[in-house]
Amino acid sequence: MTTPLRYVTAVLLLTFTTAALAKPKEFTNWPEGTSPQVVGKKVAERFVSTINLTKEGQVYPAICAWFGALKFANAAKDEKLELSLIERFDTQLTPEISRTIFEKRHVDYSMAGAVPFQIYLETGYKKHLALGRQLADQQWEKPTPDGLTPETRFWIDDMYMITVLQVQAYRTTHEEKYLDRAALEMEAYLDKLQQPNGLFYHAADVPFFWGRGNGWVAAGLTELLKVLPKSHPRRKKILTSYQTMMKTLLSSLGDDGLWRQLIDRKELWPETSSTAMFTYAMVSGVKNGWLKDKAYAQAARKGWLGLVKYLEPNGDLREVCEGTGKHNDYQYYVDRKRITGDLHGQAPLLWAATALLE
Repeated sequence: MTTPLRYVTAVLLLTFTTAALAKPKEFTNWPEGTSPQVVGKKVAERFVSTINLTKEGQVYPAICAWFGALKFANAAKDEKLELSLIERFDTQLTPEISRTIFEKRHVDYSMAGAVPFQIYLETGYKKHLALGRQLADQQWEKPTPDGLTPETRFWIDDMYMITVLQVQAYRTTHEEKYLDRAALEMEAYLDKLQQPNGLFYHAADVPFFWGRGNGWVAAGLTELLKVLPKSHPRRKKILTSYQTMMKTLLSSLGDDGLWRQLIDRKELWPETSSTAMFTYAMVSGVKNGWLKDKAYAQAARKGWLGLVKYLEPNGDLREVCEGTGKHNDYQYYVDRKRITGDLHGQAPLLWAATALLE
C-alpha cells in the first residue's frame, strides 16, 4: 500500500468543521506531557499496536477508537500513524468479521461503516467508500412507518452509533438523505429520552443519568451539529437540546475535572470515558460558537487536564466503566467494574485530543 494522499477536495469539504474553528487561549499552553499532540499520539499508538477486532464484544469500541485515531492522525499530519491504522483495519476486517457486521443488523455493528468512510475522506480509496455506503444504506433498508431505522431501540448509546454512520455517509457523498436520516432519528430520541434538565435517561424505563450513556449523546449531537446547516428544519431543536445538556454538565463537573458514573450523584466515582466524551463535546461547542460563555472553555480545559491524570505511561486510561446494558437498578451502575485500557475510554480520549488540535 502506498502512503495515503491528501485530497484537496476532501480538505475543502471539511473546512467548515476544522480550519474555521476558533482556538481560545484555554486550549493552548498545556503543562508538559498533557498537550493533545503528546497524549493523542501515545493513545493512538497504543491502540494500533494492541487492537484485536476478533475479540468478543470489541467491534463497536474498536471502531470508535479507530475513528478517533484516524482523525487524530489526520489532524496531527502523522501519515505513518495513518498508514498503520489503515493497514491494520484492512488486515483485521476478515471476511468472517465483515459478514458478521452485515448480518447482525444492529447499531453496534452497523456503525463499523464510520471507519471506511473516514479512510476514504483521508485517502480517496474507493473500496472503503463502497463499504461504508453499503452499511449506511442497509441501516435504512426497511424503515419504520415513522421513517426511522429498524435498528432503533431507544437506548441513549444509539444517539452516537446511528448518528456517526449517517453523518459520515453525508460527509463523503454530500447526499442530503443521510443528513435527514440522522436528524430525524436524533429528534425522535430527544423526544423520548431527554429530561427537563437536559440530561438523558439510559432508556425510557431506566431513569438514571448514566455518565457514558450521556457521553454517547453528547458526542452524537456534536457530530450531527458539525454538519447540519443552519437552514435545516431540525437544527434549532437539536442545537437547543445540546445547549441545555451542556448547561447542566457545566454545573455538575467535579472539582477534580471529572464527571461521575451517574452524573447527578456526586458521591459516586469519577468516570473517565464520560469525561472524555463531554470534554470533546464542549471543546467542539466552544470552537464552533455553539457555547458562548467562557465558562465552557474553562470547563473543557479542566476536563482535559483532569482526564490525563488518569493516563498510564503506556497510553492506557484508568477508571473506565465496563460495557453496560440498561438496568433499572441504582446499585447496578454503582457496582460496574472500573477498567484500565478499555477502548470505551481510549476512543473518546482520541476524539477530545483531535478536537483540541483542530
